[in-house]
Amino acid sequence: MFPSLHPHLTDFASVLGRSIFLMILPLVQTISAETTPPRPLEVEQIKPVTVVEKEPGHLFVDFGRVAFAALELNVPQVQEGQKLTVFMGEALSAPQTVNQKPPGSVRFLRTEITPTPEKPVYRIPLPDRDQRLMPASIGPVMPFRYVEIKGAPVGFNINSITQLAVHYPFEDNAAQFKSSDEKLNAIWELCRYTIKATSYCGIFVDGDRERKPYEGDAYINQLGWFSCTTDITLPRHTWEYLIEHPTWPTDYILLAPILAWDDYLYTGNPEGLNTTYDQLKARTLLFLSRPDGLLRTAVVPVPAEIQKLIPIAKIGDLVDWPTSERDQYEMGPVNTVVNAFHCKALRCMAQIAKALNQSEDAALFQAAAAKATSSLNTVLIDAGRGLYVDGEGSRHSSLHANMFPLAFGLVPPEKTKSVVDFLGGHDMVCSVYAAQFLLDALFDYGKADCALALMTTNGDRSWRHMVDQGTTLTYEAWDQKYKPNQDWNHAWGTAPANLIPRKLMGIEPLEPGFGKILIAPKPGSLKWAQIKVPTAKGPVSVRFENRPEFLLQIEIPQKTTARVGLPTQATDGPVTVKVDGRSVKVTAKDGTVFLDNLEPGKHTCQLQ
Repeated sequence: MFPSLHPHLTDFASVLGRSIFLMILPLVQTISAETTPPRPLEVEQIKPVTVVEKEPGHLFVDFGRVAFAALELNVPQVQEGQKLTVFMGEALSAPQTVNQKPPGSVRFLRTEITPTPEKPVYRIPLPDRDQRLMPASIGPVMPFRYVEIKGAPVGFNINSITQLAVHYPFEDNAAQFKSSDEKLNAIWELCRYTIKATSYCGIFVDGDRERKPYEGDAYINQLGWFSCTTDITLPRHTWEYLIEHPTWPTDYILLAPILAWDDYLYTGNPEGLNTTYDQLKARTLLFLSRPDGLLRTAVVPVPAEIQKLIPIAKIGDLVDWPTSERDQYEMGPVNTVVNAFHCKALRCMAQIAKALNQSEDAALFQAAAAKATSSLNTVLIDAGRGLYVDGEGSRHSSLHANMFPLAFGLVPPEKTKSVVDFLGGHDMVCSVYAAQFLLDALFDYGKADCALALMTTNGDRSWRHMVDQGTTLTYEAWDQKYKPNQDWNHAWGTAPANLIPRKLMGIEPLEPGFGKILIAPKPGSLKWAQIKVPTAKGPVSVRFENRPEFLLQIEIPQKTTARVGLPTQATDGPVTVKVDGRSVKVTAKDGTVFLDNLEPGKHTCQLQ
């Protein structure tokens, strides 16, 4: 079959099952190359929280939080020819002083304007770069919180100054969280607000420095978006755009089936799976696989036949970014992190094929996933230590080589303890992006205490550090010293916005569209916590009190059921749980007891 193709393509073409390499698919023509969002962007008028007159005519303005916005001034008493000097920025250099030389990609703008009596309402002009990806009807926006105005006329006050903040439609009260840890509460709000504020382009982007969609950023952004608001259109718009405009990292291309499957789990809507099915199959990168199922990558050219489905010329392994955040990872052509993504992508693709009644494809992808996972767990693991190495031929076991296989559920039972213990003994030697996968793994495998400690530690590699720095949007890196050119408005730093609902409070879809819901809190050291999160079936509410007789109060929406888990001090064995006043005997396994098929409504569950 297809004898003229690259040697690795024959099996891949068989899996795809169509002659799709030999034509430009109609789909390529139907997905718009524009970033026009599915819903119109909203412009929110925000008044300052503080206006201070430093000296006559010299005002300092604080809007309380950074927003991607324009600045509007109302200057009704201006005299002919009077100039105003305006300073706008994200950072301060001293109290009530906008930093005019901020570090890295942190934003600052100085401009002079000359309002006229005929035009008292004046929008401050922004550079052309601030129009990137913005609809013409909205105009340019830049991130800023602070403003200084020199030459302000008499009577200029708080009502004269407006921040025109732009964001995608976002329901502020759809998700609410509070716990016994005030720092964790502040981290939640930092990340929740960042999810909202960085939707200003109507598509998930990496930050102001590049303003470009990336699959890695979109993965974290998508999980946070579904956890924080009721809209379901923005995530799909983003990954469908990325189907047409993929980025270069091998690991990111492999994220496409994962993004698509998660979208289906959270929405229950298979439309996106149908319209991108062939492209999603190509993004499993089976054309790069060896006979043992592992990918051989590094920087490779993409064959012309494949470029019709993955329109990019070259791909290369990322692992983490910046490179200093890779825990001394040894990069090689058969890369453990990339192959973990490959195994996960194949598993998701098998589920997608099954959901679309493509039974032949589902069986082929299941077989490919089993083969690749078996090889991952033999070729890329040090059997003596029970740890993954960075790649074929490497002896180095990095944090990354172990946390990705564990987060993706690829580690065999006999190796799980060694990998979990290894990760639990590490500090946060990865970026804010890779921290998503580290904390996913720790929460899923009995290390909630470690996950919470890493999230809230006093050190400079945590979200607590961001809160203590006074930022109102998450950074691109843990601190300026770890990435000197970083911007201060990067949604790939918002992992707690989804980790708190999904893992700490344990709310995840077990069936597409939350046809069945998992509610299994992993409280760690928290004394109590409560949350409300949106789902496709309606809001789910959970509250726990973490005491020897663990108390869990939940509210399940209509037209669904829940599998409810309670942590217990008994690792295994019989346990009694009181459910709505009725005692039920259940069996603990791995420190959790489960109650299945709880009906809609309010329930109280308590360990006895």
